[in-house]
Amino acid sequence: MSISVRVPTILRTYTKDAAQVAAEGVTLKEVLADLEANHPGIRARILDDNGKVRRFVNVYVGDEDVRFADGLDTAIPDGAQVSIIPAVAGGC
Repeated sequence: MSISVRVPTILRTYTKDAAQVAAEGVTLKEVLADLEANHPGIRARILDDNGKVRRFVNVYVGDEDVRFADGLDTAIPDGAQVSIIPAVAGGC
């Protein structure tokens, strides 16, 4: 299963500046493991020490936030797009 993963600018140092990379897996957990195998260090920027998606990182499968789906057990259909989006805060 080939999955397209959109990588935010802040994490592109792990993907040699690629904005989009391919990964394999049937769940988000498997996709992140494959991403880590091919781009060492990136998973630690997405998951916290407890293995959960970091508080200020949003992960979407298609248009669905995985926090409102099955989290890391969210099924990833073949050809789906996973988007990693850092939360934005601040302003005046």
